[in-house]
Amino acid sequence: MVVEHAELTVEAGREEEFQEVFGKARELLAEAAGFRWAELLHCEERPRTFLLLVGWESVEAHTAGFRESERFARWRALVGPFFTEPPAVEHYHQLGPRFSG
Repeated sequence: MVVEHAELTVEAGREEEFQEVFGKARELLAEAAGFRWAELLHCEERPRTFLLLVGWESVEAHTAGFRESERFARWRALVGPFFTEPPAVEHYHQLGPRFSG
């Protein structure tokens, strides 16, 4: 499994609206082949910044499967208008199981 790490910067004053729209857009993610889970985090120090973490079966499930699909075009049409710059996206390989204290 890999984790997509996407830093999203939205227009000032539209943070709450973005969160509402993302609630609809995440359904498109959940329907994608190779999707495992997703989490949206809001930055405390930079209120216009969100961190989207998505678990995928593989990098290809994200880059070829989802990003090249019609589903991605619909996802981007919903959330894209909020972005002030292209999202910074990287993929991380999980090194072991999650742990909690």
